[in-house]
Order: sequence, then C-alpha cells, then structure tokens
Amino acid sequence: MAVLVYIEHEGGVVKKSSLEAVSYGKKLAESLKTDVKAVGLGSISMEEWNRVAQAGAADALHVVDERLDVGIIQAHASAVGQAFESCGAKILVLAKSSLGDAVAARLSVRLKAGMVTNVISLPSVENGFSVKRSIYTGKAFAVSEISTENKILAIRKSTVEPMMEDRQIQVEVFSAVLEDSLFQVKITGTDKAAGQISLPEADIVVSGGRGLKGPENWGIIEDLAGVLGAATGCSKPVSDMDWRPHHEHVGQTGVKVSPSLYIAVGISGAIQHLAGVNSSKNILVINKDPEAPFFKAADYGIVGDAFEVLPKLTEAIKAIK
Repeated sequence: MAVLVYIEHEGGVVKKSSLEAVSYGKKLAESLKTDVKAVGLGSISMEEWNRVAQAGAADALHVVDERLDVGIIQAHASAVGQAFESCGAKILVLAKSSLGDAVAARLSVRLKAGMVTNVISLPSVENGFSVKRSIYTGKAFAVSEISTENKILAIRKSTVEPMMEDRQIQVEVFSAVLEDSLFQVKITGTDKAAGQISLPEADIVVSGGRGLKGPENWGIIEDLAGVLGAATGCSKPVSDMDWRPHHEHVGQTGVKVSPSLYIAVGISGAIQHLAGVNSSKNILVINKDPEAPFFKAADYGIVGDAFEVLPKLTEAIKAIK
C-alpha cells in the first residue's frame, strides 16, 4: 500500500502545505510499514527537492515539462495519475487547495479511488480504513471509511508540522505522456499582490476590521505583520468599502485560512468571518469591546484600543527579535 504525495509549487518554490502533506505521508507510510514517494511537476530545483527530502520523502518522481509550471488541472491530473499507476501506489496524499481539490476529484474517477478531503489525522487501519475529517467549516468532525483499493487523502493545512530532518532524496525523471489536448486551456496571466505573503499559505495572519476606522490607519496592521513575517487580511465590510483589496477578504465568502496564529484586530466576529478562520491553531482577538462575539472563539484576547495596543505589541516583538 505504497503512498504517493503530490507536490504543488509556486514559481518553483514548493508550498508549505505540500511539505506538510509529505510529512503526513511519511507518518502514514511508517504506520503501514510501506514506502512514501513524492511526485512534482514542472520546474523544481534540486534545492527545493532537498526541502521535500527534509519533510520526509527519500524518493521522488519529477515530470520535467515547463507546461506544468502553471496549474492546468487536466494536465496535472493526467501526470499524477500516470505516476500513481507507474509506481504501484495505493494511496495518494495531497494538500487541500483549489488546485489540489480539482486534481483529486479527477483522479478519484480515473483511479476508481475513494476520496476524503479536509483530513486532520492519520487513518485508523485496525478495522478497515477510516479517517477523521473536519466538516461544517471546522465546527464538527466526521469519520469516513474508504473501502476502495485506491485511496485519496486531501490534508487540511496545518494538520501536521513539516519535518526538518537531514536526509537525501533520489529524484527520478518520469516521462508522462501528455497530449496537446490537455493544454487547450491556457492560463494567460495571474494577478498577485507583489511582495506579499499568500494568505492561504501564511503561518501567521494579521487581519483588520472596521475598528481601524479607515484605510489610512492600516499602517499599524502592516507594521505588526511585517515584524511577524505575516500575511495581512481583512473582514468583508472592509473589502466592500474598498479600504483593502478583495483578495485580502477572509471569511466564508472570501479566503479561508488555517494559520498557526490568526490575529483579529477590530473585528467583531460575525459568523461569516469565523467560518473562514476557525481552522486556525490559535486565535488572538484585539478589540476594545469586551462583549465582541469574537472573544468567545478566541484562544487569547486583549481588551483595548487597537491604536494603543498594536504599536506597543509591534515594538515589543521588535525588542524580542
């Protein structure tokens, strides 16, 4: 029951969520007394493969084709499916993401594989094969049993910490057969905020709400995010008022995040916002209203004026660093 892990990268840099998937795959393979192998598509340097090795993979298949540098779903699904069949794997592990979900769905049909997404723990194999997953935007859990021979597990971000162990990796070039028809869809451009950390990949997120009173005050959010190496986000009303760009909107109808630490500043905590952040490992709420609903969902809370608290917090972190 060999385990294959699908690696995503952006601009040649392997995503942290994929490194987490590798570490999950390594632990799963150990529990099943089998091997784990990674598969990566497109332009990935040896330096990045070494990061994959540190996360737990000693072997990898590399489909070297520049057309795969962008996430064309049909092409990625075909390449990963061929790698899965070639190496005799029975379990495919990947990070839950917009691309990962689409690839996994197509592979579920191709491989006749049972698929579970939002996985948050290693499977139980004592009586069959069952796995725990998050449902209802993190408010509940379900245990799903997979009875098919082939299995696909999409791992929720921050489920495991990536390993950082010194090990070598053997990378084998894998020649997938990719017809031109797989590339009929063309990605002509991608709009991305330059110099900013991607919200879905961020380990720390600092978000602001209407309590910031206006876009001219966002400097205190950016200053705190800067010293923490964090991404910046905002509530829906803030993006609706064009105080911040819409790609920073965190919530049920915006970006869903699962960082190690989510800092909410001047955000009341509407249910729509909580639905986008309740997978966070830790939530810190800063609000001058002690009755703000967000405090009920918080691991830590500071009752105070953001314009007083944030500058002091930023300076304190600078001093520690």
